[in-house]
Amino acid sequence: IIRVQSPEGVKRITATKRETVATFLKKVAKEFGFRNNGFAVYTNRNRTGEITASQNKSLNLLKIKHGDMLFLYPSSPAGSSSETMDTSVSQGLRPVGAPQVVEDEIDQYLIKQDGKIYRNRDQQLCRHGPLGKCVHCVPLEPFDEDYLNHLEPPVKHMSFHAYIRKLTGGADKGKFVALENISCKIKSGCEGHPPWPEGICTKCQPSAITLNRQKYRHVDNIMFENHTIADRFLDFWRKTGNQHLGYLYGRYTEHKDIPLGIRAEVAAIYEPPQIGTQNSLEILEDPKAEVVDEIAAKLGLRKVGWIFTDLVSEDTRKGTVRYSRNKDTYYLSAEECITAGNFQNQQPNICRLSPDGHFGSKFVTVVATGGPDNQVHFEGYQVSNQCMALVRDECLLPCRDAPELGYAKESSSEQYVPDVFYKDIDKFGNEITQLARPLPVEYLIIDITTTFPKDPVYTFSISQNPFPIENRDVLGETQDFHSLATYLSQNTSSVFLDVISDFHLLLFLVTNEVMPLRDSISLLLEAVRTKNEELAQTWKKSEQWATIEQLCSTVGVQISGLQEYGAMGGSPHAASAAVWACQHCTFMNQPGTDHCEMCSLPRT
Repeated sequence: IIRVQSPEGVKRITATKRETVATFLKKVAKEFGFRNNGFAVYTNRNRTGEITASQNKSLNLLKIKHGDMLFLYPSSPAGSSSETMDTSVSQGLRPVGAPQVVEDEIDQYLIKQDGKIYRNRDQQLCRHGPLGKCVHCVPLEPFDEDYLNHLEPPVKHMSFHAYIRKLTGGADKGKFVALENISCKIKSGCEGHPPWPEGICTKCQPSAITLNRQKYRHVDNIMFENHTIADRFLDFWRKTGNQHLGYLYGRYTEHKDIPLGIRAEVAAIYEPPQIGTQNSLEILEDPKAEVVDEIAAKLGLRKVGWIFTDLVSEDTRKGTVRYSRNKDTYYLSAEECITAGNFQNQQPNICRLSPDGHFGSKFVTVVATGGPDNQVHFEGYQVSNQCMALVRDECLLPCRDAPELGYAKESSSEQYVPDVFYKDIDKFGNEITQLARPLPVEYLIIDITTTFPKDPVYTFSISQNPFPIENRDVLGETQDFHSLATYLSQNTSSVFLDVISDFHLLLFLVTNEVMPLRDSISLLLEAVRTKNEELAQTWKKSEQWATIEQLCSTVGVQISGLQEYGAMGGSPHAASAAVWACQHCTFMNQPGTDHCEMCSLPRT
């Protein structure tokens, strides 16, 4: 038995004295999961006495005997310096047994960054030369709490990648770091007793949970690309007075105001089917959800969060709204925390340091509500990983008469629920531990700053007469070929890409029931994503767009409004010589007729 020590631990390899070195090294590679050329084995810890693969030499010839210790080191890429290894040491860290996962692009980028906070030489305290360093000017780690607390405004939560650097910054370089997901369920496979509720033991019983303020957050800033995105979303409440909900589509980028921070940039808001009243929201099943995610992915976007309104008009003449969410009431209700936790569980954060391959979530929550100045404010939040676990395992309930309180379920014959505690200060100033029945939801919330840029960004073009937003039939705003013809006739830009670069218009082209373009719109989506007018013009010449134009000419839009179609390849008077739809009964009539064949009413 030969012992082989590697950075991941020691393993024992069984071999014979007459076994060749090449055969032995193959056993080592198989045992450690390396390729044949991905490592080197030495007889000494200081990387001397390398054992090279040979079919002619045996272990006995190299004087390797039973019980000897050999040392294995993974082979590093050529030309890599020690400085590079130090700054990206966490890049290769992965706990033993963790699955191979591909992290998000922003995570892969931040892993490679130095992340340290560099400071200038202090003229009063530094007593060294310009090339020296001391405690007053040496670079700080990205997780330095004093630095974060002295920012303006102070930062209560370090970034997730700064938290990873803190875990992996010790002498062992995070060798034994593993981000474990919390489980509130009984472990399966325990055979020493009958299943719950007849029996339970310490091996299968989940640990009690003490709620703590999460020290890190997965997203450090939420930014809407421009005000138009938010204004169009708020128009629904302005016109109806009912609350509304939408999904945020955008991308994750670096947030440079916080060390190793992540920003969620919002480029569009998709509004799913829903029923809204002045004080409630109900999300309905969305048959188009999968298609929307697919189209967004081809546009370089993804679902980064959700937004909902909680607005009550205070003075219609001044345009003010009620300031209802504050420290005296609540910031997020328990029901909203549970909904946010459910969304975050559906959008897990891929993480290489977790044995499950995922840890936490980058999915954010935005609330449009009244601020201290009685104007509409956008507040960003996430719920903690502890809250995600309680929601996932169905252990958390809202309170009927107190929206600021949650309630940890009690164990029943159908479900075992571990004890949930939180710490509080009593009237004497002592710290006490309370059972979470009920539970203040402040322990579950992480706040995130929500901003708008000084210089607006436009992933999609902005029009004075935009295409209608989906699922707004209650306002009389419908997505059909009549609204498409009206939109095209009102947007007279000579640049086709500017006309077609509308998120809601692209979704309509893909999801409409008359002429869905799901299989033939990839070229146009690529043109919008890369802002390539030539690609857009190429797609414009396709049969699909010609059919769309023909359908637009049959919906009874006034001929004066369809003059633009002449510039798109058709005749300005094509509507009078094509199939037309009756405005009364929607019957499709043959060209050249002035009265509907079905209802006999004149063409309008």
